[in-house]
Parts: sequence; C-alpha cells; structure tokens
Amino acid sequence: MALTKYKLGTLLGLLEHTNSDLKYGIDDVRGVNNLKQLMPTKADMNGRDLSKFQIVKPGEFVFNHRTSRNGSKFSIALNNGKTPVICTEDYVVFRIKPECAQTLIAEWLYLYFNRSEFDRYVITNSWGSSTEFYNWEDLCDIDIELPDLPTQQKYVDIYNAMVANQQSYERGLEDLKLTFDALLDEKKHSAPQKAMGKILQEIDQRNRDGEITDVQGINITKQFMPSVANMTGVELSNYKVVKKGQFAYSGMQTGRDKCIRIALYTEDNPIIISPAYSVMQVIDDSILPEYIMMWFSRKESDRLGWFMSDASIRTNLDLPRFYEIEIPVPEITEQKAIVAIYNSYITRRDINEKLKAQIRDICPILIKGSLEEN
Repeated sequence: MALTKYKLGTLLGLLEHTNSDLKYGIDDVRGVNNLKQLMPTKADMNGRDLSKFQIVKPGEFVFNHRTSRNGSKFSIALNNGKTPVICTEDYVVFRIKPECAQTLIAEWLYLYFNRSEFDRYVITNSWGSSTEFYNWEDLCDIDIELPDLPTQQKYVDIYNAMVANQQSYERGLEDLKLTFDALLDEKKHSAPQKAMGKILQEIDQRNRDGEITDVQGINITKQFMPSVANMTGVELSNYKVVKKGQFAYSGMQTGRDKCIRIALYTEDNPIIISPAYSVMQVIDDSILPEYIMMWFSRKESDRLGWFMSDASIRTNLDLPRFYEIEIPVPEITEQKAIVAIYNSYITRRDINEKLKAQIRDICPILIKGSLEEN
C-alpha cells in the first residue's frame, strides 16, 4: 500500500486546558527534557500560580518551543502515563484530532519525533536572535508521509514491547536499591558514627604535563560524565587529576539541586576535572570507598546536604561543612556484604541505561521500517 502525504497541522489540534480549578498541584508539575521525556520540574515553584499551568492528559503531546542551548535537540514528549500532569503556560500542548484517529497513532508520531533526523530539521528551521524558537505554526507546516494504520500499529507494538521489558527490569532494579537502603537504615542506629573529615582527605594533583585529556564532570545522579563545557582553547594543565578509588566533589548549588554532588571514580585510566571541584581519597582503613558512595546515594543524605547548605548565601555545601557530616561505620565484613548488593545494583543500573539508549536508537529504525513496508 502506498504512503499518504499530509501537512502535519491537518492532523493535530492545539489545546489550552488550564488548571483553573487547581485540581492539580506541585507534585503534578512536569517539564520536558531533550530526551523527549516528561520529568519532575526543577524550577522553583514557590509563589507560582498553578491555575495558569496547562493540563496534559494521557495521549497528548507537549513541547518547549525554545530550542536554544538545548543540546541541538527538540524537547517534545508524549504523556504515555495513566494520569494527567501539568506544565508551564510557556509550553505548547496538542493532540491528534479525534477525527484523525484512524489516520495517525500518537505513539507512531512520538517515534517519528524521537529521531535525530527530526531534531536536525527542527534546529535548522528554528528562528530568533539571542533565543531561537520552533513554534506551533512551524510544527503544523511539516510535510509527513504516513503508512496505513495497521503498519503503524505493528511498529508501535514492537516499541511498546521493548519499553515494557525495560520497565520490568527497572522495577527489579528499584527493589534491589530498597534492599541496601534498608540495610543502611539499620546500621544508622547500630554502628558508631564518624565525621567525613576523619574519613576523607582532600588531595590536589594537577595535570601539569597536560598528558590527560579526558575532561569529565559530575551529574546530579552522582555519576561521572563527559564535560559539557566548551573546552576550546582551555589550558588543561591546571585541571585536577582523579584516579581509581578517589572521589570528586562539588559543593556548588547543593541547596538549589537538593543533591550532594559527589562521585566515586572506578575506572582504571585517570581523568581530569575542573579546578573548581575537590578531589578526595579515603584515609581510614576501616571504611570502604564503595560504602561511602552508597551512603551518599541515599535521598536522606541529599536532604541533609540541602538543609546544611542554608548556611551559605549561594546555597553551597562548602567542603568544611561537608566534613561535618557523620555516617555510621559498621564492621568491614558487614560493609563488604552491603557493598556486594550495591555493586549488583550499579551493574544492573548501567545495563538499564544501555537498554534505554537502545530503545531511543531504535526509533528511527522502526520509522524507516514502517515507511519501507508500505
């Protein structure tokens, strides 16, 4: 069967359903990231008028029309959950017109949006000076070729099966995390406490010869990641070296992010990080580095860091203040047992991230397959 060409705007309807009766609250506020997912907002919601926020029901799309400084990606998401959410009035909300439900499936359109080819098209056709936009009218002007409905559904089913498998794996991952969290909670009441200042010591080894060029940072999930900073012309000889078994720490904006930004480096090859970070290593043989990392992976630790950062005008958790934090230190054999569970969790977490990356990568393959089949 041949493909049918449409203007996308003929299939879509703009929505403006506001939260005027305040049925939905702060817990229902979502943003859209450049991975095309809805996520809990990071914005400060104090004093915000939620009655102006827009409702996004299951099966509806929402996008941020600002495309500047967004990793060359278009932030658009489908609410594929079971409950409505709300988003800022600055976003654009739309759905497939009811009368077009036999022409276009929402999940197939989401796969279409989930391609790097589509991101490149949007970024190329965005407009503006200091801030670039891709608006509702621009989206409606896209020419799209559609396979028939059964073909769309066939490839959507493949995608949904992969997502279901990944989510099932992720639920098991969370169960594992609950296990070691429970063990740590028990040690909180039974093991002696030690201050971080007696456990970790700051070291300062610089990349003087410029031999190391792998520049990394820390994200709010407490993992190392390639630096997103523009490194063109940056002198790397002043950057700090991080070796296996050492920690990198940033106390900046702990209060804003509600997160103690600390990560344990576990790879064999050293990396370098910004001079603004601190590098620390364990000086107490009675405690394992992995056990320390476990403790700071807990939400409770982040809440404590957020509370302690109030002492800083910039909501930083400066190193001397971090050193005041006390953690329970059980016997080394108990630490090893808990760390074994933690290491299983880390391994499975990494596999889960790879599964999610594979799902993102298969979207263009599924769209291509559906088009070629017709």
